[in-house]
Amino acid sequence: MPWIKTIPDDEAEGELRRLYEEAVERAGRVYNVVRLQGLRPSVLEASIELYRRLMLAPESPLSRARREMIAVAVSRANDCHY
Repeated sequence: MPWIKTIPDDEAEGELRRLYEEAVERAGRVYNVVRLQGLRPSVLEASIELYRRLMLAPESPLSRARREMIAVAVSRANDCHY
């Protein structure tokens, strides 16, 4: 399994600190899937925005529940616990 450097919550500064704080507000903590992108805060922010547009967009023909079910099925097929 590869090892990827991450920035712990208490060492985050600037833009990354803001993104980590928003993650805590959303989910109660900073998950590793967010931390993995922490070395490039602009990429992390774009990733979060993509997630929001895919999962939360009201104009989607799929309900939020259906989109979440698809995400779970894909994660399971990929043997990913996220």
